[in-house]
Amino acid sequence: MHNLKDLTPPPPERRKRRWFAGLRNNFLTGLVVVAPIGMTLWLIWTVTGKIDSWVLPFIPETFTPKPYIGIDLRGVGVIIFLIFTIIVGWITKSIMGKSLLNMAEDLVDRMPVVRSIYNGLKQLAETVFAQSETSFDKVCLVEYPRQGIWAIAFISTTTKGEVNEKIPVDEQLISVFLPTTPNPTSGFLLFVPQSDLIELDMTVGDAMKLVIS
Repeated sequence: MHNLKDLTPPPPERRKRRWFAGLRNNFLTGLVVVAPIGMTLWLIWTVTGKIDSWVLPFIPETFTPKPYIGIDLRGVGVIIFLIFTIIVGWITKSIMGKSLLNMAEDLVDRMPVVRSIYNGLKQLAETVFAQSETSFDKVCLVEYPRQGIWAIAFISTTTKGEVNEKIPVDEQLISVFLPTTPNPTSGFLLFVPQSDLIELDMTVGDAMKLVIS
């Protein structure tokens, strides 16, 4: 036989509190979904507008869609900037482009203040945007921080330039990224002789999961 208290409906105040609690939980759940999407769209919209405001003043109005459709179409400056950047990159890779770039850099090197700013920005750009050319595609083991202790690392590229020339080894050096735990976006750049690496068959994604866990 059921207890009469179990059959008694909850008082209105309790039902009201439950209803508001459910409403609050639904709102918070929806906010977790909507907020990142909204912030992403807002950021894209804002950055697109900023780039348009920088680029379009240098473009004759006849080359924009406004005279033909009657409105400012957001994103036109971004498209023009991308096309311009691709053309500059294509020209720079040619022999004539490299010669012009070297001449311009020689001119900048004669200007003390401008030289410091240019070299700093160039180094930053090469570090950030060169990832597409040196993206991690292999995982390896390196002895770190001492012999006998092994750590997961990601093979970046073969070491080039002054670093490879000045380190006294008889074999090719490999640039590897040693991530930290539990945040694999930070870590250390190591230059390791190729024979001191042990390449693994696991994917970069699986290695990232292992580092995070």
